[in-house]
Amino acid sequence: MQQRAYLAISFSLRTSLDPVVKTLEQVLANHGIELFVFVDHYRFSPDQEKEMMHQAFLEIDRCRLLIAECTEKAIGVGIEAGYALGRGKEVWYVRPQTAAHSTTLAGAAHKSIIYQHIEDLAGQIKKELHAMI
Repeated sequence: MQQRAYLAISFSLRTSLDPVVKTLEQVLANHGIELFVFVDHYRFSPDQEKEMMHQAFLEIDRCRLLIAECTEKAIGVGIEAGYALGRGKEVWYVRPQTAAHSTTLAGAAHKSIIYQHIEDLAGQIKKELHAMI
């Protein structure tokens, strides 16, 4: 069975972060890990918040690793990361160098990946994957 990594990402920023998502997908795939992007697979109405979080938690349970994309601070990303930590999952905090720092998420995460450009992100993820394998 292929390993999976859950990408916790802001729904409102998903389109603008497509280059980041594609880079993560490619690097992880090269290491035999499928990137699961919850916001790409599910849509919920505002009154389905319980169903949404239940499904998110089920998907996190199916993953070995959670990558918290923190270009902008988002409460949902923090909740998903906290749940993953509580379930004993590895959590990586990822953000561009220009983004505001999240002391809470950085302090809780196993790894912090702060990158200058997309190639730097790819290189740092590869390095962490080699250390993990």
